[in-house]
Amino acid sequence: MLRIIITGAAGRMGRRFVANIAEAEDLVLAGATEWSGSEFLGMDAGSVAGCGELGVKLVPELDGLLANADAMIDFSTGDVVANAKKAAAAGIAIVIGTTALTAEDKAELRKLADNGARIVQTTNYSVGVNLLFHLAALTTKTLSDDFDIEIIEAHHNKKKDAPSGTAVSLAEVITGVKNWSYEEDVRHGRKGIVGARTKKEIGMHAVRGGDIVGDHTVMFAAEGERIELTHRASSRDTFVKGALRAARFLATAKSGYYDMQDVLGLK
Repeated sequence: MLRIIITGAAGRMGRRFVANIAEAEDLVLAGATEWSGSEFLGMDAGSVAGCGELGVKLVPELDGLLANADAMIDFSTGDVVANAKKAAAAGIAIVIGTTALTAEDKAELRKLADNGARIVQTTNYSVGVNLLFHLAALTTKTLSDDFDIEIIEAHHNKKKDAPSGTAVSLAEVITGVKNWSYEEDVRHGRKGIVGARTKKEIGMHAVRGGDIVGDHTVMFAAEGERIELTHRASSRDTFVKGALRAARFLATAKSGYYDMQDVLGLK
């Protein structure tokens, strides 16, 4: 059995992790944390998730949980790097889905991996989205520069960051293929008299509304034809199942800094 700690276990994603682990035959919930001011502290994580008591109480700190776990999954908005350092010191695998990581955060995580940690970090754990990354790269390589590229993402009205981490990753995949710069060649929305579209740019557009779980489209448009690659998520469980797949992957992986392309064997 793979023993997993979930951080932020009373949140929307955290509850789905708890419920999915409870249903899995090869997984067990080894611990569950919540922020220190949470009203759910001390409650059973399974009860909070609506899947029945699991005998695991929500606590504010990781420290007492790490000795009896094989992996930690962190989709929280807390100090992700600090959590990863604790997990790495305890020798447990780390799956990170927090999207608002800075370049400095990622550099710290890479240092942990260089020193023996096993980490999967990506902006989106959906198997379908990661196939979208692969297809976006393939399409970019195949098409000529006559095709203009635009990225459109849509999410629920509670999402705090824009563009989404997945949209950023799509743009990074495409700019990497073209040897462009994300910072210089991505245009975030358009307003006013901006002039004709240049050939060396990627348009980025964020839509927010209702309860949209997550839609991402990459549009390749040329004279006379258009290709659109679209992924739509209708349930958060698609991300949960992908992250659990990543945890299973790390159970036998060597130390390193991985993403879902590695987990799915697409590299």
